[in-house]
Amino acid sequence: MPPISFTAAPSHLAYDQQPGTSPGVLFLCGYKSDMLGSKATALADWAANTRRQFTRFDYRGHGQSSGNFTDFVLSDWLNDALYVLDQVTTGPQIVIGSSMGGWLMLHLALLRPTRVAGLIGIAAAPDFTAELLWDQLPAPLQDKMRREGVFHEPSPYGPEPTPFTYRLVEDGYQHLLLTRDHLPIACPVHLLHGMLDTDVPYQFSERVAAKIGPHAVVDLIPDGDHRLSRPEDIARLLAIIHDMINNPSVLCF
Repeated sequence: MPPISFTAAPSHLAYDQQPGTSPGVLFLCGYKSDMLGSKATALADWAANTRRQFTRFDYRGHGQSSGNFTDFVLSDWLNDALYVLDQVTTGPQIVIGSSMGGWLMLHLALLRPTRVAGLIGIAAAPDFTAELLWDQLPAPLQDKMRREGVFHEPSPYGPEPTPFTYRLVEDGYQHLLLTRDHLPIACPVHLLHGMLDTDVPYQFSERVAAKIGPHAVVDLIPDGDHRLSRPEDIARLLAIIHDMINNPSVLCF
């Protein structure tokens, strides 16, 4: 794998782009994750070996990018993703979204249908700020979150609790997708989801697919968790990318 060269974009985003063939692959991380995570790193290695254009980046407040995490909301991170798609990548892109990145990838397909050639979701979490956060908090904790502006949830992935701001919840309502009757996304869509996911129920992927149409495929992994970072999960992801790249509707995009 070539050395990573981080570049500060005008919007203070750190990103890494590996040149290569088209269609390119754009990876969107999850909430409080970054582009040095295991899935992003595995994809970078694959792209280098196959000479495929590959782009990954950190949202503001994440990883190598500037800003304090709790100062930003989904609108900011969607703007970051749009900036990278518009200004950093070239040609059609297969967009891979992990967890919150799966929410953002759907918006990219809706906002930039001429640039997004395919979508691959990994435990996609659209509307999580409403359905999985706010709606799950008892009224006393909702009141406390309104007063204090933030709620800290114990994290299964490390000793530090995960912060969720009230601003994030409010902003999330502007971007809800599962409340819509239909998602007019015409490109190929493949949604990977572990059935043992305790963070985002696999039914979320089924609901997304139902709103897109029959060309959206749901791929359930019976023993898979939320992260889907095991070697067999990565191998499955790479096989899906290979199949999508060789899909005539993508190649002719």
